[in-house]
This record gives sequence, structure tokens and C-alpha cells, in this order.
Amino acid sequence: MHKTLKQGGTFVVEPRRLSKASAELRTRGFGEITIPPSTETAEKQASRCTDCGVPFCQNACPLQNNIPDWLRLSAENEPREAWRVASLTSTMPEICGRICPQDRLCEGGCTLNQSGWDAVTIGSIEAWLGDQAFANGWVEPIRPAAERGESVGIVGAGPAGLAAADRLRSEGYQVTVYDRHDRAGGLLIYGIPGFKLEKHVVQRRVDRLIDGGVQFVLGCEVGKDVTLTELRDRHDVVLLAMGVYQPRVLSAPGRGPDSTVAALSYLTHQNRRDLGDAEQDGWHEARGKRVVVIGGGDTAMDCVRTAVRQGAASVTCLYRRDRENMPGSAREVVNAEEEGVVFEWLGAPKALLSQGDRVTGVRAARMQL
Repeated sequence: MHKTLKQGGTFVVEPRRLSKASAELRTRGFGEITIPPSTETAEKQASRCTDCGVPFCQNACPLQNNIPDWLRLSAENEPREAWRVASLTSTMPEICGRICPQDRLCEGGCTLNQSGWDAVTIGSIEAWLGDQAFANGWVEPIRPAAERGESVGIVGAGPAGLAAADRLRSEGYQVTVYDRHDRAGGLLIYGIPGFKLEKHVVQRRVDRLIDGGVQFVLGCEVGKDVTLTELRDRHDVVLLAMGVYQPRVLSAPGRGPDSTVAALSYLTHQNRRDLGDAEQDGWHEARGKRVVVIGGGDTAMDCVRTAVRQGAASVTCLYRRDRENMPGSAREVVNAEEEGVVFEWLGAPKALLSQGDRVTGVRAARMQL
């Protein structure tokens, strides 16, 4: 909860951000944990924006989104116009509103936050605007004013590839997106868990691109199924928008070929389950296991919270720095703690302990900043 100073000097108490399902309830499944706000709640939250002379929220946004403008429009009961303004600088506001680390970016830069008050919940309002836009038909189809003859091939159907396809197709270019997976979306589909981003939110973006004339060639690995030279021959321009899928390897004594699991592989397997794919041999699951996740970024938070939902016997996050210096979202740490994750701060892995071919423990050293 927070206190908001209103005209006349009186304080009213309002919810700090979107309400969440209880930890006991939300850990039973992989649905989004937040409860969408009512129109009244969203407008009240947007009205907290101080419309400061220097919009630190906008400066802290990598996209330089016109945050004060669409907050004001949201507060004035003009959500459709607010959506239009938000869409000018972002191809997927409803997705950014769900997964961007706002506490480190726009909300972290909010003047209210800098003054010791709770920041405006910019992310939740952005997500709310997007959901309102799709529900009410405000999301305009891609219909270029004029078709261009030039063809663009995009390698990668993740967020970068989708964003590029949106902007290029809107300008009339003929766009084809190639991806090695069987679905478009990249990390939005296979990397980020459903409790942060449900997959239908991504799919409706992909569907809009298809409806607008973007061609998708899925299950096509560039360098194996088609060469880069062939793509250059097919298209006037080729844009490389691949993600970074190479995992970091734990360097510690006792590490064997099957003693650790790469984070992205682990998350991909669970996302495929959620999407209804048939279980395959080798898919990882934490049910009944004592899990240690090494690292303190957002991917680590995704893993610990996924392990809880899979029914792990215990889940521990081992991170070499302290809470204040971890790179992941502070909001995600709170969510993880509520769900039963134990954090070992200032702990660095030094060795894996085994019995036979089974890892039985992680030896760590206590660190000091």
C-alpha cells in the first residue's frame, strides 16, 4: 500500500500495484500471477503521475516511450488515444508492460520513487492498455499505404525479429521471417514462463503480422536448412535477429556431463509442456528434487519459480553478491520469496559433491563485497 497526497493535504490509501494471486494459489499452475485492474484502478494509478518537467521515466526507457503522455490520457479516461501514443514507439507495449524490468528502468526513474514515494506503476498500466486495445479492437491491422518491391529476410522470430517485421511491413516491404523453432516468438514463447507472460499474448502479435502479410518459414535453421548465401539471393536485404542461446558453463570441480542443466533448456521444456507438446525423453523436471539455481538475474528467477511450480522438494538460489547488487528484478525476488524460494546471498559455487553419478550437494564459499 502507499499514501498519495491529494489537493487539500489529505492522504488516501491505494494499492501499490496490480494485485497478485496468493502464493499458495499461483504456484499450482503457470498462469500469470497478476490480477488485471479495473478501469477505475488503472485511471487512479495513472493520475499519480506528476507530469514533471524532466520525464525521468521516459529517459530511463530504452525505447524513449512517451510515458507521461499516455499516463495522462489514461487518467483522463482516454485509453484508446493512450494506446495510440504508446504504440508509436513500441511494437508490443502489452508485452513490455509484463516483462520489462520497470523497477530498474521507468519506475526506478520515476520522480515519486526518487522522492521516497512509491513509483507510478507504469508497467501495469501499459499492460492494461494493451489488453484493452486487443479486447476492444483498437489494434489496427497492418495495411501499408503503398507496397514496395524490395524484399527483406529476417533471421529469427524472437522479439527483435517480430519488432523489425512489424515496422518493415508497415512501410510496405515484403517481409519473410525464418526461425528454427516450430513457433514464432523466440524467448517470448520458449524462454519466459507463462506466469510472467501467457503465450496467447504473444500469439496475437504473431497473428497480426501474418494477417498483415508477413511470411513465416518455421522449422528452418539458417546454416543447415538454408544458407546465408541463398537468403541473400532471395532477398534485397537480410536482417540477422538471432537470440543468444549459448549457455554459460559452470566451471567447478565435480561437474559432469549430466550434473547441471542449462537454464534455457529447462525453461523451454516447461514452456513446451504448457503449450501442449507431447512429453519427450530428456525433458527436465524438478519434481521431488532439491534444486540449486546459480545466478541472480531474471533468468535465475524464472528457473527458481518454475521449479517451485513443478513440485521441487526445495529450491535455493545461490548468488555471489548481495540482494542490493543482484542484476535481476527486485520485484521477481519478492515473488520468489513469497513462493518459498530460499536465497543464499554472498555465496559462490566452488564444487559439486556427488555419490556415484548423482549430485548430492553444492559446496560454496561465503563472499564479501
